[in-house]
Amino acid sequence: MNMRSTRSTVTFSNPFTLPGYPGELPAGDYEVLVEEELLQGLSFEAYRRTATYLTVRGKGTRARRSELRATTESDLKEALRRDADTPEANNHSEAALSPQEDLE
Repeated sequence: MNMRSTRSTVTFSNPFTLPGYPGELPAGDYEVLVEEELLQGLSFEAYRRTATYLTVRGKGTRARRSELRATTESDLKEALRRDADTPEANNHSEAALSPQEDLE
């Protein structure tokens, strides 16, 4: 069986969650690994996705480690859609967000 793997990067602007995993993952860039197998017996070359993984970096004492978290293409697309629909975190101070005082 012929297999191939492709890597890509996705960017989350906000913390997000994935089904099946506890807790939130921080905003940032994440590598996605997709594994596919060659479909046999066709008159043209075609592949079928067999697995999708998201590379997650460790925190604290595990900061040098990373793990591949199995996910689905649809769960990853849904997390990216939710991220796109969520306004980016605002890092402005409260003072900058308060209305200006009338200086009359």
